[in-house]
Amino acid sequence: MTVVADIHEAHGATFAERGGRRVVANYGRPERAHRAVRNVVGVVEMGYGVVEVTGDDRVEFVDNAVSNRVPPEDGRGVYALLLDPQGAIETDLYVYNADERLLCFVPPQRAEPLAEEWAEKTFIQDVEVRAATDDLGVFGVHGPKATEKIASVLTGPGTPDDPLAFVRGTVGDWGVTVVRTDDLAGEEGYEVVCAADDAAGVFDALVNHGLNAAPFGYDTWDDLTLEAGTPLFDTELEGSVPNVVGVRNALDFEKGCYVGQEVVSKIENRGRPSRKLVGLRPDAVPDAGAAVFEGDASVGEVTRGSHGPTVEAPIALAVVDYGLEADAVTVRIDGEEVDADLAPLPFVEGSARSRRLPEYV
Repeated sequence: MTVVADIHEAHGATFAERGGRRVVANYGRPERAHRAVRNVVGVVEMGYGVVEVTGDDRVEFVDNAVSNRVPPEDGRGVYALLLDPQGAIETDLYVYNADERLLCFVPPQRAEPLAEEWAEKTFIQDVEVRAATDDLGVFGVHGPKATEKIASVLTGPGTPDDPLAFVRGTVGDWGVTVVRTDDLAGEEGYEVVCAADDAAGVFDALVNHGLNAAPFGYDTWDDLTLEAGTPLFDTELEGSVPNVVGVRNALDFEKGCYVGQEVVSKIENRGRPSRKLVGLRPDAVPDAGAAVFEGDASVGEVTRGSHGPTVEAPIALAVVDYGLEADAVTVRIDGEEVDADLAPLPFVEGSARSRRLPEYV
């Protein structure tokens, strides 16, 4: 659950459950918070699960399990996937090399199963694995003024420039790690990581000290990432093949993908996939799973939709046949066929582009 529930409640938060973890849905006016993030900066508590890997063989062990190269040096991270034997996504994760340990940030429902699975496959390697979700607080800072926000409260180093690089410093009296994100909201972004016991003070400082920032919840996060064209684990990635959802930034094409020590899938994402992830501008907001038609032929389904606060119109992501060439389709909403135009992604050009924006070659 959230590590600063009392503070969220003081701000008027409404809560929801994501992957078994209690997170903030909104603070009463999610569209107002959305505008604050797009125009200035906002702060959200991220609902990650965390897996900690230690031991001398930790980098080799995790590198052998995931789809991208784990950085061998302290202060760097990577976005990667764990694939099943058929090449479908079991989880996505961020792997950070934090000196004597690797920290893997995963969807919250995946932390315990992944820790158990990896702990069973260490064999003779010097590796220890445990779920560490309750040890940390993680706060996202997003918006065109995110760099100014972090600079106004961070004592010590300057903000990191490279995506998924991080620095260590202090916010107020509390030690923090500041990660430059991969801009999933379509805006400049950072994540501030601290000990769970320090999370209340850090959150208060991020909202109220230095350059003020608006607190926001996952209702706003969902709309921000949809407008940015970012596929998410729960809606687009889980169970999908990587080249269908276009997450090429998670892949090192020259390596094999492993589970434990057993090679299960070679990443060959260079060929044309059978399907692709596209943007839609329908005349009404569709539900996830709504069928997409070209004429009388079913050509795909919606993964999620919303009324985009910035574009002030319905928008959606959908997985459709790769060869679809039509500029317009229909979407079935409440039993009716509703017109929809295919739209380029992102829907909104913010201060940065999501590094997870679908890419096809």
